[in-house]
Amino acid sequence: MGNPKMKRLIVISLLAVLMTACASAPPPVPPQAVVSTPLADLPVNVAFQMPTAVPQTVIDAADAEYELLINIYDRVTPSVVNIEVIALQAESDMLDLGRGSGFIFDTDGHIITNAHVVSDARTIEVTFNNGYIAEAQVVGVDAYSDIAVLKVDVAAERLVPVTLGDSSVLRVGERAIAIGNPFGLTSSMTVGIISGLGRQLPSSDLISTEGLASFNNPSIIQVDTDINPGNSGGPLINSHGEVVGINTAIRTESGVFQGVGFAVPANTIQRVVPEIIANGAVDYPWIGISTLPEESGFSVAALAEPLNLPVDGGVLINSVNSDSPADKAGLQGGSQSRMVRGAPICAGGDIIVAVDGVYVDGIDELLAYIVMHSRPGDILNLLVVRNTETFELPLTLESRPTGDVGEAINGCR
Repeated sequence: MGNPKMKRLIVISLLAVLMTACASAPPPVPPQAVVSTPLADLPVNVAFQMPTAVPQTVIDAADAEYELLINIYDRVTPSVVNIEVIALQAESDMLDLGRGSGFIFDTDGHIITNAHVVSDARTIEVTFNNGYIAEAQVVGVDAYSDIAVLKVDVAAERLVPVTLGDSSVLRVGERAIAIGNPFGLTSSMTVGIISGLGRQLPSSDLISTEGLASFNNPSIIQVDTDINPGNSGGPLINSHGEVVGINTAIRTESGVFQGVGFAVPANTIQRVVPEIIANGAVDYPWIGISTLPEESGFSVAALAEPLNLPVDGGVLINSVNSDSPADKAGLQGGSQSRMVRGAPICAGGDIIVAVDGVYVDGIDELLAYIVMHSRPGDILNLLVVRNTETFELPLTLESRPTGDVGEAINGCR
């Protein structure tokens, strides 16, 4: 390769190759001459491919819940009614139009709704799901449970009663369905879950009970199902299409639903409604004690350690009403003022741990047992813990007073 002649021949050969290649290449296309090919003109294997639909089995599985809801709506809606009330406003003596919901209880024409829906009603009109309208009369009202029974005089074939379920077996997380007439929009369905059980609502929170003593309504169901004005009195339904409660109240600062709704359980309906139909009112039993608010952290379980209690469950009596069944039976309230977590506590009262052999974990369970399983005049056998002593104590129930419940005694002052 050191021969100069040979080097010149190689360079000349390379130049010839390059010149030949350039001569055979097509001339460059100016940018403005570039033309795109329409997508439709491209070969099928080059054009954009639309995704294929998922198999029908996948669609059916995804829609199964909605098929269930559709079925429940179709089955229950014929039993749900719209209620329009013309009532007298106490402050102005003017008539006011109110709306709510209700549901058919039996083929005798009885319809269930909230007591506050028909409060002070002059006239009541019930509109059935098919648009048929009938005037209703009030059979009776129970302000404590916020339940009212109406009656319409219609043919039995127009009446499709609901099926009541057992609210005692409900669990937090179960599906909770409401059908009603929010804001007058008839036959509306909303769906959520049961958010809590065993809540208490004072009767004064459910309906004005002026002139009546306020008592806690036990075993209230809490839901996150949308409940708005007009839903009151409508059914709360489980996945089987059974009514497990009657939608009653919401906790709100704006007047519309904000995530917390309440329903009176179906077992209360079954306890209260037959008595309203038979007597026009409900005669509740009464024990005559007060307790510390458990929802504020003053349950027996929460106080067991700071107060050195001998048990970690039951009902700690704060005070006893004078001349009440509890007073007559010899139950005692607290006598020692103590500070627990910065709050004054009345300690030293009796602790009720069981009633008729059934253990009670708190006041809600005690009230629920008394309301559901006893009547005025019945004798309850209480298991009581007093200091370090445990004993049985009989207590004879009386009717709830409609006025003064008596002075609180045996309590801290």
